[in-house]
Amino acid sequence: MQSILLKLQADIEARKKQRWDISATARSAILGISCCLLAFLLGVRTADSRVPVAGTWVQQFAGSAPEGLRDLQSVELERLKRITENSSRYGIPADLAARIEEIALAEGIEPALAFGLVRTESEFNRRAVSPVGAVGYTQLMPSTAKYFQRGLQRHHLFDRDTNLRIGFRFLRTLIDKYDGNVKLALLAYNRGPEKVDQLLRRGIDPDNGYPKLVMRKD
Repeated sequence: MQSILLKLQADIEARKKQRWDISATARSAILGISCCLLAFLLGVRTADSRVPVAGTWVQQFAGSAPEGLRDLQSVELERLKRITENSSRYGIPADLAARIEEIALAEGIEPALAFGLVRTESEFNRRAVSPVGAVGYTQLMPSTAKYFQRGLQRHHLFDRDTNLRIGFRFLRTLIDKYDGNVKLALLAYNRGPEKVDQLLRRGIDPDNGYPKLVMRKD
């Protein structure tokens, strides 16, 4: 009898734990949905200031959240704000603005520089092809891209993430080559590192105006 009672007690405790786990999961889901809704509301206000937002409710929600969660919310809301601003500034879809920033940061490139590069190289046209055969957002030559990803074919460079990742990685490599000199790195990206090095050895300034185009603020 005692063993049966112990088994029943164990079953009851297990059921209690299961109910607690389900409840915790539900709470997490509700919290996640709330965060998404909060981000969406702020994004709507950023995208169109004419759309009213329940600002008091947002402040109350943020104020009642744990400190760590508020920090995460703040980071996410700032990210969404940047995405919205860049989407509007460059006239591009929000998902493209998000990926340019994310991939640039992952490859060690300042997002502002990354946006300037893509704007100058392709005007944000994924299908852009230059007269010499450079492809996609960052106008990569297939021969250059293969140096960073073995087995890569030309058609792979029309893939958004592949093109951005390799283009930004190439720029990061050039920045390292020129000891952090972004201007020289951009010139090498545009003219080729061999040409830039040759001109430097001859004491000639390789500047052709390309860095100014990439880094312009307008």
